[in-house]
Amino acid sequence: MKPEDVRRLARALPEVVEGAHSGHPDFRVWGRIFATLWVEEERVVLRLSRAQQAEWIEAEPDRFEAIEGAWGRRGWTNLNLWEADEDALLAALLAAWREVAPADEDRI
Repeated sequence: MKPEDVRRLARALPEVVEGAHSGHPDFRVWGRIFATLWVEEERVVLRLSRAQQAEWIEAEPDRFEAIEGAWGRRGWTNLNLWEADEDALLAALLAAWREVAPADEDRI
């Protein structure tokens, strides 16, 4: 997958706005970041639950890895785009979106 695939899939989720921080594009729902795109490194950093993070890293260690330090302990997880297919990328973006979207937001 490529960075433009991240943009296309993330923007298709409800209420998503593309922003930027620290020089990287990010994707937000209701002002909360759920994914940050590292274009040059061809990876996306996702806000997952700790349980999801552990499951996905165990199941697919070539695709997923926890961010080092406190961010990783809070669920922030790397997804290497060159290892991902569209189904995996969409599932990860959706999981991250659900992690930060308000509970009353329409769930997909």
